[in-house]
Amino acid sequence: MNNRNYNTYFHTHTISGIIICMVLYVIFFAGSFSFFKAEIAAWQQGESFDTHGQAGFPYAYVLDSLDKQHDLRGRELYLYFYPNSLNTYVYMGPSLDTLRNKQAGESTYFYYNLADKQGRSYEDAYDLGEFLYRLHFLAQLNYVPIPVGYPFGYVLAGLVSFLFLFALITGLLLHWDKIVSNFFLFRPWTKLKTLWTDLHTVLGVIGFPYQLVYAITGIILIVNTVYTAPIAHLLYGGDEEKVYQDLGFEVAVDAEFANKPAAALPDIQRLIEQTQREWTGAALRRMTIKHYGDEHMQLVLQVEADPSRSFSGAGYVVYDVHGKVVKQQSPIGETTYADVMRSVVYRLHYGDYGGLFLKIAYFILGIMGCLIIVSGIVIWLVARDKNNIPLHKRRFNFWLANIFLAVCLSMFPVTAFTFVVVKASAVVNEMLIYQTYFYSWLVLSVYYVIRHDLGRTNRETLLLGAVLSVLVPLANGLYAGNWPWLTWAAGEVDIFFLDMFWMVLAIVTFVGYGKVKGRGV
Repeated sequence: MNNRNYNTYFHTHTISGIIICMVLYVIFFAGSFSFFKAEIAAWQQGESFDTHGQAGFPYAYVLDSLDKQHDLRGRELYLYFYPNSLNTYVYMGPSLDTLRNKQAGESTYFYYNLADKQGRSYEDAYDLGEFLYRLHFLAQLNYVPIPVGYPFGYVLAGLVSFLFLFALITGLLLHWDKIVSNFFLFRPWTKLKTLWTDLHTVLGVIGFPYQLVYAITGIILIVNTVYTAPIAHLLYGGDEEKVYQDLGFEVAVDAEFANKPAAALPDIQRLIEQTQREWTGAALRRMTIKHYGDEHMQLVLQVEADPSRSFSGAGYVVYDVHGKVVKQQSPIGETTYADVMRSVVYRLHYGDYGGLFLKIAYFILGIMGCLIIVSGIVIWLVARDKNNIPLHKRRFNFWLANIFLAVCLSMFPVTAFTFVVVKASAVVNEMLIYQTYFYSWLVLSVYYVIRHDLGRTNRETLLLGAVLSVLVPLANGLYAGNWPWLTWAAGEVDIFFLDMFWMVLAIVTFVGYGKVKGRGV
């Protein structure tokens, strides 16, 4: 490679990397924990999905109770069943039956727990899994009043994803000539600069395919979120529902409101069980009811195939008020191009097609991304800490790296601390999680910025994170009685796994602390 190209790739990689490093770290760290979103929800609520299973969900009871509370006549009802979770998102639109339904003008959304059969507002049903999942695409920043035309957090996440893809490609080109030799080059016992450089290069080469997939799928998902409205305005005359139908998120249903009560409602529980028997292993994801209780009522069930049978399988069945099939698409072998592309993007990004072992592999690769970012910051600082660089520039570089590392490295102990607080609190809602996480993160970050000792920041956040990680399963046992041996005996694998996950994380972190203790950074 000639010097001109090398310098171009080097400076482009360095500049794009240092601009996005702190935000990208937040995305990678929070995203890595988000793979266990369902397990975190089960752990926090103390209700295991594994002991219930979707097959035994009381769908008919849910609809009956909602009908008694909200009078569903003439409404469009939408239920989304989260994967491996007991929580169901429920949306009820206003009723078209304005004569018989006294609550016709009301519309609402909330969460319904299929285990305790209770409805809760989004704020009260909020859990740490949801928090970390939304943090990984910066949804919390949507409340920042910056007028960019779209939610600021989503826009920032999209820009970071684009720059991340740019940094990945330039980094690969930068090491292309030595990609084989660098893959095997790791010298942990040499000077710190060499250690961080080798760590950055080796992990970057190993994790490149994973990071490339995440950059591309992340961009697609953000673009899909941000640009749906303008695409609908330009190409669909403002009809967003039609956009989602063409993308395969919704099923087109041709059913006009007849304004005549149905003689009898279909047995929805039976229809769901019949669908699940017909498509063995398929998981119900969405249930939509058009014109509930009307003569033209229709039931739409959208399912996802078992990944072992069809990686991108998605299907649906539409029943009329008499329980007869109006139309259907099997999740095995009948998927459309839009279904395939959507399923591939989502499955590759969320890692939900291989069970816990795949989630663990994704988590490790995600944390490797965090290590690549931290090592990149250190390399950037060391390369600019030379006598030929003016003092004021060296001071600026140090404080910039100091702030970046303080914010990034404090995320680990803050996350473990929030898990402990959530389990120890009698009432947990969105506000408690926000205040606990962001205030403790702010305090710890400011503390380490003021300390301005990169070595101590690295060592102390590791030690503090390891200690707090041990406290997570202890808190679950002390405050909820869910000791690991009890959850294992009860078959509550998701809760047991999360406790063991934190214990293993604590052991690994203690080992890491022992390795870096007494060294520089």
